Amino acid sequence: MEGVIFSTFIVVFREALEASLIIGIILMLLYRLNAKQYISHVFAGIFAALIVSYGLGLWLSSLTESAQGNAGPAIEGVISLAACAVLTYMFFWMEKQARYLKSDIEIKMETALSKQDYLAIVSLPFISVLREGAETVLFLKAVSIQSGGSVSWAGGLSGCALALMSCVLLFIGGKRVPIGRFFRITGFFIVLIAAGLLAYGIHELNEIGWIPSGVENIYNINHILNDKKGIGSFLKALFGYNGNPSLTETVGYWTYLSVMIFMAFKPKGGAVASRS
Repeated sequence: MEGVIFSTFIVVFREALEASLIIGIILMLLYRLNAKQYISHVFAGIFAALIVSYGLGLWLSSLTESAQGNAGPAIEGVISLAACAVLTYMFFWMEKQARYLKSDIEIKMETALSKQDYLAIVSLPFISVLREGAETVLFLKAVSIQSGGSVSWAGGLSGCALALMSCVLLFIGGKRVPIGRFFRITGFFIVLIAAGLLAYGIHELNEIGWIPSGVENIYNINHILNDKKGIGSFLKALFGYNGNPSLTETVGYWTYLSVMIFMAFKPKGGAVASRS
């Protein structure tokens, strides 16, 4: 249960922080330009995005619950792989866009305000929140599948609360919040969680033959660290630990993890050039 709480907290915090930063930038711009009359448009976009995200969650739940036979593992495997892809995209997107996020949003919003384009004023917060909301829903569904139960409300609410508090300190309190450090630390755990989702997705597709196992159980250490109880179940919920994985599951996990660590921590060309 603790693993589910922690993994839910990490990803919900990341997603809520990204959405909160974007909304905070928009609201601060409206106050600065004395365009407070458009604040209701922003919240309309946020509300609409939350409704659509909730609808997506209901659809995913009904899809998995109604599945029969091989359709169950197939759907669960695809959802896990999709969640891994989304988390990977989220990791690199923030690494690339964080530096220019504020200026890009302000330019788009100032353009919409100058043209009095009400649809654009609503759609910018709508698309931003919907992107984060859809990613969160997909991830939470993958976590519930992987852990064999429900997601953690405690983890989700605490992650959302910390994200909102960080943005309030940043935009309203004028405090220096180490956002970059938050993203770097959570990014490390995001990579580990995504690797676990990849391995679990391969495991599910092994069961129905969509991905060959190679060797069904390349090793079995469940007698040492059982993935169904104690620390093993914690690691399973958090990082997708499996005490008796297949060959393709193991290869997929370690290949993904190695590539991601290399891509995340390789020297930046710009940093090297700036020293010369």
